[in-house]
Amino acid sequence: MNKFTNQSTIEIIEILAKDFLKLDSQESLVFEVLNPDLCTTIYAGNTLTINSTEYIARGYKSWLDLGQILKSRMLTPEINSEYTVLLRFEKLDDDESFHKSIDDKEEKYGEKSIFSHIHKNEEPAFIHYYLQALKNVNITKRTRILNLGVNSGDEFEAIINSTAEIENLEFIGIDYCSSAIQKAKEKFSAHKNISFHTHDINDLVSLNLGEFDLIISIGTLQSSNLEFNALLMSIVQNQLKRDGAMILGFPNCRWVDGEMVYGARVKNYPFSEMGLLYKDVIFCKKYLQQKKFRVTITGKEYIFLTATSIRKD
Repeated sequence: MNKFTNQSTIEIIEILAKDFLKLDSQESLVFEVLNPDLCTTIYAGNTLTINSTEYIARGYKSWLDLGQILKSRMLTPEINSEYTVLLRFEKLDDDESFHKSIDDKEEKYGEKSIFSHIHKNEEPAFIHYYLQALKNVNITKRTRILNLGVNSGDEFEAIINSTAEIENLEFIGIDYCSSAIQKAKEKFSAHKNISFHTHDINDLVSLNLGEFDLIISIGTLQSSNLEFNALLMSIVQNQLKRDGAMILGFPNCRWVDGEMVYGARVKNYPFSEMGLLYKDVIFCKKYLQQKKFRVTITGKEYIFLTATSIRKD
């Protein structure tokens, strides 16, 4: 078992990365470090000398970040001595991911898929910034709300749970996955002001739904079967009111083996590469600003673009 005292982070990463290569998925690696509770106000990299032993201070946040970089999750630490703890990193099973789960594009997000077990509203890194976006668009003044790629309705659920009065709001959700839409209908069956459609969002015009005060789309417009730029412009021109607002969520993460793992991935890279993500976000920002919207960009694992109209005519 490794004991890390004054080794640099570079050295630690090299040692642990080699050890992880020997492990199967969901096996754990255990190593000993200075108890982070002893250095809560010390920045990582500063040194402490305890009983003639020099330690480099690191908080739990540093170790959590390292665990994710090594494609693992940090399990509950164990007190090992008066000054040290044992950290356990469990190797993630990269094959246990909805990204690789089902070839059928529709059922990849369906009721029986791995994706159906993902609850974004229980991830602070998602829900905090989503609620912030709802506040920024003044949700209680948005009477007609459209969600594109609604799946089972997590975004509607968050609005209901965080907004005092929703009776005067009309919610419409659209998704091409019929089993997800059926699940959403069952979940919100008590709410007569919420309706769902199984439909291709490339052809929104045929639904004849009119215009909306708020349009939400989380992780959908970047789908490979959609022409992102053209679809965004069409939505703004045909479905969004002149004084309306938008909340767009761009995934900067992957869902793997029960974890929301930071960093967008594309097929040609074995590591996180966020060029396409930034490209789409910047296009949206520039286009919406040209259309007289105030645009803010927030978030981390999900990048939230929030746009509110500032038109005076």
